[in-house]
Amino acid sequence: MPKNSKVVKRELDDEVIESVKDLLSNEDSSDDAFKKSELMVDDQEEKDVDVEEGSDVEDERPAWNSKLQYILAQVGFSVGLGNVWRFPYLCQKNGGGAYLVPYLILLLIIGIPLFFLELAVGQRIRRGSIGVWNYISPKLGGIGFASCVVCFFVALYYNVIIGWSLFYFSQSFQHPLPWDQCPLVKNASHTFVEPECEKSSATTYYWYREALNISSSLSESGGLNWKMTICLLAAWVMVCLAMIKGIQSSGKIMYFSSLFPYVVLLCFLIRGLLLNGSVDGIRHMFTPKLEIMLEPKVWREAATQVFFALGLGFGGVIAFSSYNKRDNNCHFDAVLVSFINFFTSVLATLVVFAVLGFKANIINEKCVTQNSEKILKLLKMGNLSQDIIPHHINFSSITAEDYSLVYDIIQKVKEEQFDSLGLKSCQIEDELDKAVQGTGLAFIAFTEAMTHFPASPFWSVMFFLMLVNLGLGSMFGTIEGIITPIVDTFKVRKEILTVICCLVAFFIGLIFVQRSGNYFVTMFDDYSATLPLLIVVILENIAVIRIYGIDKFMEDLKDMLGFSPSQYYYYMWKYVSPFVLLCLLVASVVQMGLSPPGYNAWIEDTAMEEFHSYPTWGMIVCISLMVLAILPVPIVFMVRRCNLIDDSSGSLASVSYKRGRIIKEPVNLEGDNTSLIHGKSPSEVPSPNFGKNIYRKQTGSPTLDTAPNGRYGIGYLMADMPDMPESDL
Repeated sequence: MPKNSKVVKRELDDEVIESVKDLLSNEDSSDDAFKKSELMVDDQEEKDVDVEEGSDVEDERPAWNSKLQYILAQVGFSVGLGNVWRFPYLCQKNGGGAYLVPYLILLLIIGIPLFFLELAVGQRIRRGSIGVWNYISPKLGGIGFASCVVCFFVALYYNVIIGWSLFYFSQSFQHPLPWDQCPLVKNASHTFVEPECEKSSATTYYWYREALNISSSLSESGGLNWKMTICLLAAWVMVCLAMIKGIQSSGKIMYFSSLFPYVVLLCFLIRGLLLNGSVDGIRHMFTPKLEIMLEPKVWREAATQVFFALGLGFGGVIAFSSYNKRDNNCHFDAVLVSFINFFTSVLATLVVFAVLGFKANIINEKCVTQNSEKILKLLKMGNLSQDIIPHHINFSSITAEDYSLVYDIIQKVKEEQFDSLGLKSCQIEDELDKAVQGTGLAFIAFTEAMTHFPASPFWSVMFFLMLVNLGLGSMFGTIEGIITPIVDTFKVRKEILTVICCLVAFFIGLIFVQRSGNYFVTMFDDYSATLPLLIVVILENIAVIRIYGIDKFMEDLKDMLGFSPSQYYYYMWKYVSPFVLLCLLVASVVQMGLSPPGYNAWIEDTAMEEFHSYPTWGMIVCISLMVLAILPVPIVFMVRRCNLIDDSSGSLASVSYKRGRIIKEPVNLEGDNTSLIHGKSPSEVPSPNFGKNIYRKQTGSPTLDTAPNGRYGIGYLMADMPDMPESDL
């Protein structure tokens, strides 16, 4: 009813009172408490009243014990296994130190702005991913559900990697390490080295045969690997116990899980720098190859790494940020966490290349020794003349430099017959150029290097304990990205939901601990997250900048931070970031289309990996993963668009009950409430458009105002309540 329509109000007064009497006469006795309770209706212009200070929702929402705990949680989520085994590989592959230039540029263009955006919306609205996007526009509520689906898919296989790390951790308490030497096979007549191990290496054999007991194809399941099944169960138990109380339990664990990897990395760096060849590895890593930096694929891979390194789109960033106070400086947090992530990647790269340089030096020494023996045989047989060998060369203790000199001389003298001699150049750079990433780096290359360390079991225990902690930190954020939105939206108990989620994930995760499970991990890693997350983040950007409004968002930031953020973010969010994300999406689709869908299968007979294309059913699974991850977005949009469900997005209010109070959820209501009093049915009545008035009956006053009520579905409700200032409401 318009506030200035006093004449209409007097004419309708009696009719309103009669309507109220009819309403109250139909209520049962159990509604007495409801009628006497307070009614809080938010102002349309201040639609976040229930998530700001002074409300029961905020009072009861968990909060971080300290700013340090929150920063460690965000760092633990963003710094994961990819920083250790993906970033160094990309540096090695894409120009060494030159790769850092496009990475830093893209970190400033899309990384920090989008990370800041997610932190800000989570802190501003104080909800998980579903609630945040539902608040901005109910039609875009599917963005939050899509984030939850992607988080679930990633959690399924990510915890398997933690299980693998737990297995290697448990096997590290023995000397020598079990992957130090190839096993011997005995038969009736003699003892010989396992052929599969002899054709590959001790660490490669242990990974594929002892740990995974891998099958030769995706279609060959081979049954469950009981050792990895137990490790997967242990990993899910750890996650469940850490997450069962939400941030109250996981927050305390963050002090160890987030900080311990840095202690290990620093110890490995110091130890690595004392090893022979470590400087060669670091020099190789930081030697820039500027010509490679101009290739488009380098920028595409750098953008992808920035995108996933910060955990954008998963919902974990929003979930963690939603437990902050509303005046927290999230801009400082965004810059701090982003650069901690970057410097962690650089630190991990230094460690990896120092250790790989040491490993390459050992392999190079073996190569020099073996080829020196070949040269001595060729000299004795007369195939080479002693005159071409410099007099200072001593083949019994030849150095890599001396061997390189002899190799060049022989190559010039025996130019035509050189290939038939079977000599190798034995260059340490050739070994360092062999790009290794992922499980190949962690469970094969790095483990092989550690076997040559003094006190190798100690370093192995430290390394795999670090991997477990890195994985758990990311898992906490991933599971929080599932639990928080569902708890906020459906008001279920967090403890029960956490246990159910972990149990379901464990049983589904059994497909990853079959003998063919490693191939399923590759499938999920390639197809379950990349494209869906890019689409999710693009929609997030559109939702905030176009639907919510960038000017309003900048005002909200000023209100929260106490100062206006730089206009740099305005232009990044509005123009640059959406364009770069769309280019990245197109490039990813093209790359996926050009790359044949398949996996590298381990062939036992040849002891080598062999590329296999996915079978038809495997392609169906790959496509299904991408479709299922993004499907919630169009489904929720159509449901909201066609008004197929009746909730807070419709014409009726959604009311939450808390301690005898009624807190109306924010809704977008339009229209005039006068038509309600004139006897129109609810379906014919437009929803009222609230101003700053509070609908209530003052004590002792015969005058009644109308108010919407979602519980009865009649469009208005009268509630008796004592006089109180509006600020209390």
